[in-house]
Amino acid sequence: MAVKFPEGFLWGGATAANQLEGAYQEGGKGLNLADVLPGGRENRLKLLSDTGFDFEMDKSKYTYPNHEGIDFYHRYKEDIALFAEMGFKTFRLSIAWSRIFPNGDETEPNEEGLAFYDRVFDELHKHGIEPLVTIAHYETPLHLIKEYGGWKNHKLIKFFERYVTVIFKRYKGKVKYWLTFNEINGATHFPLFGLGFSATSEETRLQECFQGLHHQFVASAIAVNLGHKIIPESKIGCMLIYAPTYSYDCNPENVMHAVEEGRLFNFFCGDVQVRGEYPTFIKRFFKEHDIEIDMHEGDLETIKEGTVDFISFSYYMSRTEKKEKTPEEIGEGNLIGGVKNPFLKASDWGWEIDPTGLRIALNELYDRYQKPLMVVENGLGAYDKVEEDGSINDDYRIDYLSDHIKAMGEAVEDGVNLIGYTSWGCIDLVSASTGEYSKRYGFIYVDKYDDGSGTLERSRKKSFYWYKDVISSNGENL
Repeated sequence: MAVKFPEGFLWGGATAANQLEGAYQEGGKGLNLADVLPGGRENRLKLLSDTGFDFEMDKSKYTYPNHEGIDFYHRYKEDIALFAEMGFKTFRLSIAWSRIFPNGDETEPNEEGLAFYDRVFDELHKHGIEPLVTIAHYETPLHLIKEYGGWKNHKLIKFFERYVTVIFKRYKGKVKYWLTFNEINGATHFPLFGLGFSATSEETRLQECFQGLHHQFVASAIAVNLGHKIIPESKIGCMLIYAPTYSYDCNPENVMHAVEEGRLFNFFCGDVQVRGEYPTFIKRFFKEHDIEIDMHEGDLETIKEGTVDFISFSYYMSRTEKKEKTPEEIGEGNLIGGVKNPFLKASDWGWEIDPTGLRIALNELYDRYQKPLMVVENGLGAYDKVEEDGSINDDYRIDYLSDHIKAMGEAVEDGVNLIGYTSWGCIDLVSASTGEYSKRYGFIYVDKYDDGSGTLERSRKKSFYWYKDVISSNGENL
């Protein structure tokens, strides 16, 4: 029997400004982090794991696909019409901070940037699509990185407060659903993305990361309180990357190791943003790793007062942990660590595919927090082939998404309060982790390639029609 999703369930798709907008120097926009990240899997992954990145561009050596993205900046009407054709109830997008404040520390915003998002929101509402807006999605203004050291610096809280105040006041009649920081808990693995800095050294990485996270916790809480005052009907959520953590076997040492790794990654940030306080388990971790958080007076009170209304998260993979592991056992594609799970297949990029893990994730989160949940990223990055007749038969994507939506349905049946689902990369865009066009997620194919060629023409994949049917049947036809 098919599981019925709740009435008014928010079906849709998800994107980020830096991966699809392009127009990186148009409309008064300043440079941000994504603008200086080179394309290509090896180049991008090396930067993510290295220390000491200088945040400079070298166009003689690298390509920078984020500069053009898929030109959503000029083609948003065409794309939104396609989303509406699929029946989207919501569309997750982010605002590029450097479109609103080009350097990040100005006192007055850039009107051209504000007006662009006005047009996008108006177009979405014209088609009956509810915007779901991420305030900070791997797009720290470059000036804040170079001049202030990114989120290591307490001053960024004030700059962020000014930014959110402006966008809340500007869009209070147009945007109800907001997310503060994208995949905030991923920062300890990839501070470059989330915190806007490359660790000074491996020895200082954890200290710097947790200090930066503390500043983001305060900034997020300020944003929640401001949002509730400026937009009383607003719903403001946190956004986590979630990966259920399994023990490799029933050896108690491995089980305990999996518990420790899982709660640190999956629950630490959630506990602070949802419960409003640092969890007890983090004290021992800080002590054992010589981490001391510099807290300003009133920080903990601000965090306590600024808890989120709902929890959103990305789900791509689970994680399998073993206390003692050899290099051969490590799961190559699983960016958040762990060992290979012998029971799971993997994508073209080595990401292990585990639909049941999504049901586990939903149950774990809801059992712990009892807050409404949204799955705001989930999808399959794959190579797509355009047939001679122009069709794209991406049955592998349909199978992947169908299995994960079934798992969501099971979680709903379990009693989880799930309010929405936005598949990642509903239209092909630039991959964040690898800087590639060829790693495609979308229901909509974009004629653009890793060498920079392509017409940017949009076309519907087989999954486009499948997802349209999923939405129209409220998840019954999978």
